[in-house]
Amino acid sequence: MAYAIFKTGGKQYRVAAGDVIEVEKLDGEAGAEVKFSEVLFHGEGADFKVGADLKNATVVAEVVEQIKGPKLLSFKFRRRKGYHRAVGHRQKLTRVKITSIG
Repeated sequence: MAYAIFKTGGKQYRVAAGDVIEVEKLDGEAGAEVKFSEVLFHGEGADFKVGADLKNATVVAEVVEQIKGPKLLSFKFRRRKGYHRAVGHRQKLTRVKITSIG
């Protein structure tokens, strides 16, 4: 089974054709095609490629939906000072389905 490791949004993802993953927000409506050109590794069984062998490699995906991640709380606290502060954050994400690795 062929798989690839690519980089987007400062993170690396290991994917195979048909996988559905969530990446940091990308421009595009549901159904749009997205190409990831920063492929770091491609492997199929015992055969694999890295580095200069992948200069023209791409991972093609289809945007499934735009979503928001879970709410994360950042809590600051100073003991014995009566100081506490909570700030919430929800990251915007894009759910994509990998269609092909080439």
